[in-house]
Amino acid sequence: MSRLKSGGEEGADLHGSDTSAADRADGPKPLSSSRKSAKKRDAIVRAAIQIINAKSFALATMSEIAAALDLRDAALYYYFPSKQSLVYACHVQSLERFESILGNVDAAGATGGDKIRRFVHDLIVDALRDGPQIYFGDFSYLEDAERDTLEAWGDRLKATLQRFLEEGMEDGSVIRCEAPIVVQLMLGMLIWMPKWVPAFEGMTGKRLMEAIDAFSFQGLSLVTGRTR
Repeated sequence: MSRLKSGGEEGADLHGSDTSAADRADGPKPLSSSRKSAKKRDAIVRAAIQIINAKSFALATMSEIAAALDLRDAALYYYFPSKQSLVYACHVQSLERFESILGNVDAAGATGGDKIRRFVHDLIVDALRDGPQIYFGDFSYLEDAERDTLEAWGDRLKATLQRFLEEGMEDGSVIRCEAPIVVQLMLGMLIWMPKWVPAFEGMTGKRLMEAIDAFSFQGLSLVTGRTR
C-alpha cells in the first residue's frame, strides 16, 4: 500500500544488528547512538519494502535502496551485509506488526466477526502510519532456516485468524464456513494489497476499507433467513 496517504512516524527496532569487530571491542554504544541506529535501520527497511514490493526481490538492488535514502552503498552494507539479510529483516518487521495487531485486537475482546473486521481495519491504519508491509507471497530467496522460521510464524498467525472465525460462528456474528479456507482467501487478499493498491490514484484507507467491507464482511455478516 505504498501510495496510500500516510504520515510516516518511525517504528520499532529490528532483530539482527550488524556490527563490526571494532564496534564490539568498544563496548555498548550510548543510548542516543543506539536509538539513532535503530531509526536508521527502520528507515532502510521501510525503503526496501517499498522498492521490493514494486519491483520484486530479484530486480530490486541494494544500490537503488541506498539511493532512495541518500546513502552510500557502504553505509547500507554497514547495517545489512546482503540483500538477503535486508529482506529477511523486512519480513521479520512485517510479521511483528501483523502479530501485534492481532494481539491487540484479541485483547480488546469482541465478537469473532468484529475481531476480523477490526484486524483488517487496523492493518490498513498501520500501513498508513508506518508504511506498507512486505509482500508475503514468496520466501524462495531465503535460506532454509529463515524460510522455516517465517513459515512457522505465519502458521501461528493464521491459527489466530482461524480462531476468530470459529468464535464468530459460535457467537453468531459469522456464518458457518470452512475457517481454514476463508483464512487463506483473506490472506490472499491482504498479501496482494501492496501490489495492486498503488495502481489506484488517491487511494485512502477509508476507500479501501469500504471496498473490503462490501466484498468480504457483508458476505460474512449473519443475515436473517440465510442457511447456516
